[in-house]
Amino acid sequence: MSAQSPASNPLPSRTPAAPARTPTGAPQPVFCFSVLAEAEPGVMPRVLELFAKRGLVPWRWVSDVSGPGGRDLSIDVQVAGLTPETHAYLARCLRQIWGVHRVLTSEKGGLR
Repeated sequence: MSAQSPASNPLPSRTPAAPARTPTGAPQPVFCFSVLAEAEPGVMPRVLELFAKRGLVPWRWVSDVSGPGGRDLSIDVQVAGLTPETHAYLARCLRQIWGVHRVLTSEKGGLR
């Protein structure tokens, strides 16, 4: 069996989806979650699972190890297309994940 060169087997190109819009044509608001948790390997997949099992792909995900001795994990997630009720529900669920210490939420103007 011979190995294929990268040029003969390219990865499919992916273009980002267009920002979702409200019925009035305005960009949908973006809901933000700032999570402070233990720097443990299982925390990130548990946080991401909360969104994935609802068919949500975050527009932005940034995580950093921080704190004294690298004990903390900071995760910032931004998601469009939620209702305020779903945003609040997801925040409550995030707060119940083992290893999560604090969840702050906010909403910002729509994606452009």
